[in-house]
Amino acid sequence: MQGRKLFVGNLSHCVTAAEETEQLRQLFSNYGDVQQVNILNGKRYGFVQMSSPSEAEKAKKELNDYPFNGCLLRVNEVRPSRRKSGFRRH
Repeated sequence: MQGRKLFVGNLSHCVTAAEETEQLRQLFSNYGDVQQVNILNGKRYGFVQMSSPSEAEKAKKELNDYPFNGCLLRVNEVRPSRRKSGFRRH
């Protein structure tokens, strides 16, 4: 794994983003230093940034399909987006 940022999907719709942010921080901190947790309002997914790629890999391995607030988490590495060049063919 190259990155430190993880996509966390299939979050519960029954818990507020603020509550779930703190709960995710606590859960992921079992696998390393959590630098940031961001859950998008009105969405059932968010992002967790760990302090190192090895911590992110460990968290991904242990927490993918983990039961959390009545749902099975989906945890994947966030890969850098491929930037499009400014050149367009016609």
